[in-house]
Amino acid sequence: MSEAKAKPGWRAVIRALGQPKTGYMLLFGFAAGLPYALLLGTLYAWLSDAKVDLETMGVFSLIGLAYAFKFLWSPALDRIDLPLLHRLGKRKQWIVTAQLMLGAFLVILSMLNPLTQLGWFSLLAGLGAFASATQDVVIDAWRVDVADEVATIDMLSTVYQLGYRIAALVGGALALFMAERTSWPTVYLTMGAILLVVGFVGLWAPDTDAKADNLAEANQADPHGLRGVGQLSPRVRAWSLGAVAALWLWALLTVGSFMVRSLTATPETRPDSVEFITTFGPLVVLATVVLPALIAAWLVRKEKSGEGLLTEAKPALTGADRVMDHLYRALVLPLTDLIGRLGWAIIIVIALVLTYRITDSIWGSFAYPFYLDELQYSKDEVAVASKFFGVGALMLGLALGGYLLTVLGRMLTLTLGAFLAAATNLLYADLARGGAVMEAVSNITGFTWLVSHLGGDARMAKLMMAIAGENIAVGIAGAAFVAYLSSIVAKGYSAVQYALLSSLTLLVGTLGRGALGQMIEEQGYFSVFLLTTAMGMFAVVLCVVEWVRQARLGKDAGVVAPEAVAAEAK
Repeated sequence: MSEAKAKPGWRAVIRALGQPKTGYMLLFGFAAGLPYALLLGTLYAWLSDAKVDLETMGVFSLIGLAYAFKFLWSPALDRIDLPLLHRLGKRKQWIVTAQLMLGAFLVILSMLNPLTQLGWFSLLAGLGAFASATQDVVIDAWRVDVADEVATIDMLSTVYQLGYRIAALVGGALALFMAERTSWPTVYLTMGAILLVVGFVGLWAPDTDAKADNLAEANQADPHGLRGVGQLSPRVRAWSLGAVAALWLWALLTVGSFMVRSLTATPETRPDSVEFITTFGPLVVLATVVLPALIAAWLVRKEKSGEGLLTEAKPALTGADRVMDHLYRALVLPLTDLIGRLGWAIIIVIALVLTYRITDSIWGSFAYPFYLDELQYSKDEVAVASKFFGVGALMLGLALGGYLLTVLGRMLTLTLGAFLAAATNLLYADLARGGAVMEAVSNITGFTWLVSHLGGDARMAKLMMAIAGENIAVGIAGAAFVAYLSSIVAKGYSAVQYALLSSLTLLVGTLGRGALGQMIEEQGYFSVFLLTTAMGMFAVVLCVVEWVRQARLGKDAGVVAPEAVAAEAK
């Protein structure tokens, strides 16, 4: 591999940071992270201060479903243009609209009393979550579409996450700080105004390449695009579309009916959203990702083997024909493109997506019980170590990950990130045994002395040392993982493909937590951290397998965005 020849890593970073696309990516990352922090975290603090009872608060857990199942409406975002606003660009029309709507929702929320106007309050929060999840899908697609040789997908992915984490601080810690000194309506009015400004500034953001857009529009407008010689016959496409559409329709009805039942039920009869995600989350992903992928693989096989192909053009003659073509483009073509490029390697990709973040996504739910109950730290100590110092360490990790992507290359950084994210679970294993190693490292490096002079003690220093180690590793892994995922989706189908692949992480957060909780009860945290470390090493093996596959196949590996380092070296 010629990656080692690419020495001027900082030069590439500086060039990328000087691009307008990079600045807007930071802004869009901030715009994506702010409503998530405000609607899924800080909002509960406002409801608590307003003396809203816990049972009534349960309805607000539903808004998280919009983020969990946002891929269900991603095909519409890839294919539908908004009246008049489509002139802004394929992605920007949705991004700006979502940001302005979010700003307006937050401003209106600031004018409502959550105790006496809870119905309108919850409705606006739900609409805000839907707009925020929609924005997430389109921003992910925008990042893939606008990446080029200077503002690479690796750099844009890193900058996006930096913006997202800054927003988490603003919408979390800063919002709480402001609420303590002003009021919650002032906080949400301010945050809404910020998003309105972001939406206005976003009007000048670049969008997808105009030439590529025109070409895509020409292909979509061609009535023979799917009906020319050598294309799959309409009958084959109709059967496959019917199966995929039925699966997606079931998923939409399942999620939609649950939300309707939850919103119309009394607190006593309201279904449990956590139980719903645990039970139906994997089934929804199976119906919308796994089974359609198998259907797409069957279509690709038929096309390559020459079965079921048209021997003469068969143009669309009726409105039903055109509707079928449109739905096929929206639901099936993104999958056949992905399967056609990756082939059997899609199994490696799916396995990698499922396992890469498994260590922090599974045990993350038990972090606060570990800090507060097992280690007996106070809430203030955990807030300082995790929310302030920890977020700073995470941002440092993201910045380091972005730099490593330009110097080491995507796959080496991805593999390194997987190893570090798994290995740093051993830091918590040490804390579970008393933290002797963390305390020794903290003392040797002088970190204990620094913390003690800032008002802490040796006990606080070893917690901060462990959190810093893990968060830096998670930052490196996060930067590399988003860059990798973005590199294998095609620009023409980026909204659907990225949303579908990223939705697979839903499985990780639902299937393992119950068993892990039982293991904690029976064996304690030390054994659990050893297990999560071993599980993380499986992702390292998959990274190496994927790295070897890409190195051997080169351009035939199905990667849309080649590694910037490799390109420079050549």
